[in-house]
Amino acid sequence: MNARSDELRNALVAVMQQMEASGLNHGTAGNASARWGEKFLVTPSGIPAAQLTPDSIVEIDRSGAYEGDFRPTSEWRMHVGLLAGRPDINAVVHCHSQYATTLACANKPIPPLHYMTAVSGGPDIRVAPYALFGSEELASVVISTLEGRRACLMANHGQIALGRTPAEALMIASEVEVQASFYYGTLAIGGPVLLSDEQMNEVFSAFLSYGQKPKKEV
Repeated sequence: MNARSDELRNALVAVMQQMEASGLNHGTAGNASARWGEKFLVTPSGIPAAQLTPDSIVEIDRSGAYEGDFRPTSEWRMHVGLLAGRPDINAVVHCHSQYATTLACANKPIPPLHYMTAVSGGPDIRVAPYALFGSEELASVVISTLEGRRACLMANHGQIALGRTPAEALMIASEVEVQASFYYGTLAIGGPVLLSDEQMNEVFSAFLSYGQKPKKEV
């Protein structure tokens, strides 16, 4: 391992432990990954977040061949497929957060009820069709549903988010859970009032200048 590998391994451990601490995930559910050159780093199968160490993060290639003593997450096909096919992202986070998973189990996409649904990369947050966990079919339907997007729900399963870094992917997953809670709440009081396509397009334009930007050299 070198310094960059150590940094990514530590980041993946941190993401898993932050998800556990915040309630986004629990037990051995969920997983995370990051691009590592021509290969990928993924969390191991069946190890609780509290017991993860940088050494337990698994290095894997596109074929599923891996190095070390730990087996990769059963969802490695989904992670590898996304990272290999999406040069715009470098990290993936998958979790079973309460409200997002509740909506996923009801097969309810999240409509544009709040401007921050745009964090998904679109005006709504789609639901990928159900497929068995760890299967090639699941990887395929999730990759297809996420085309042009940064997050989606996974029917009868959970949610998944993509980012340029593990921290960014976690931030998006956290916001998806917030949006899911808003939608769940509005369904209990008659349903949400939705933003229009025009209003959501204004949000996307505003996002282009949102946040901190590098200062120009004088």
